[in-house]
Amino acid sequence: VRKCFVNSRKSFLDHTSRVVTNVSLAIGHQYSSLGTQPILCGSIPGLVPKQLRFCRNYVEIMPSVAEGVKIGIQECQHQFRGRRWNCTTVNDSLAIFGPVLDKATRESAFVHAIASAGVAFAVTRSCAEGSATICGCDTRHKGSPGEGWKWGGCSEDVEFGSMVSREFADARENRPDARSAMNRHNNEAGRTSIIELMHLKCKCHGLSGSCEVKTCWWSQPDFRVIGDYLKDKYDSASEMVVEKHRESRGWVETLRPKYNFFKAPTEKDLVYYENSPNFCEPNPETGSFGTRDRICNVTSHGIDGCDLLCCGRGHNTRTEKRKEKCHCIFHWCCYVRCQECIRVYDVHTCK
Repeated sequence: VRKCFVNSRKSFLDHTSRVVTNVSLAIGHQYSSLGTQPILCGSIPGLVPKQLRFCRNYVEIMPSVAEGVKIGIQECQHQFRGRRWNCTTVNDSLAIFGPVLDKATRESAFVHAIASAGVAFAVTRSCAEGSATICGCDTRHKGSPGEGWKWGGCSEDVEFGSMVSREFADARENRPDARSAMNRHNNEAGRTSIIELMHLKCKCHGLSGSCEVKTCWWSQPDFRVIGDYLKDKYDSASEMVVEKHRESRGWVETLRPKYNFFKAPTEKDLVYYENSPNFCEPNPETGSFGTRDRICNVTSHGIDGCDLLCCGRGHNTRTEKRKEKCHCIFHWCCYVRCQECIRVYDVHTCK
């Protein structure tokens, strides 16, 4: 039985992911059926005034904001599926990740980056598909066409998507403290990852696909590529230390690299300044669910292997029967007929 935790720190992810994830399936219907923008935006709990104004000004793209946070969470769960912390979400709590995001850890850094990237990605894709009237394709092509191709299609306007993510996600991060500085940096690193991974996509034209002429446009990669990229940034995240200094507005906290002999982080890198718990045992204070009953890979020597994932407690093994299609034969024309086989698998779970 998993216990639900309540997070006292209310960040962009706390409110936005809880609100938009729970209503993401219905939010499109709400936006299309409600014509009074202030009533709709005012019904979303926890928005700061800047987010509320943004919602009212850009109400037609709010379903894309919701979708972006949703795909960010799903990608987080994919990337961490074999690790002790597997990006678990909790129900019945305003803090969708529980207290895990209270600490300025690598995990917090990744969650902020992937969610901000998700919002930018979903808004950009929605604009290119013509789902909103306030945005569309990017007509500011970068560079002259190359030999044998010309600009065409719909280049995705990642600058607009990033602006939406920045205005909405960073609205809460306006305090002069280290945590806001960290969140802003990692939010921007998530958005920068999309710009770094934009690529040309082309279509051939000509008789019988001869590709006499190609039209090309700028396209975002699959979001899985962005997830893989940010996961690498998580593994190489830079540890920082907090410094305080006085400015005209009062005391301000900033971050600097903890180790001078390492390369300083760029705007593409993730940063953190608190160590992560080991996530081996359940702990309501850290939000750890522990790894008991988690499926582990008995043949792996990595973090998903039974030795590391189970934190040295050992593992149990059970057999599981699964129905699968087998002996499939293609029949002309045109269908495939398969038999149903029962296969037995060993399933290993942490003690």
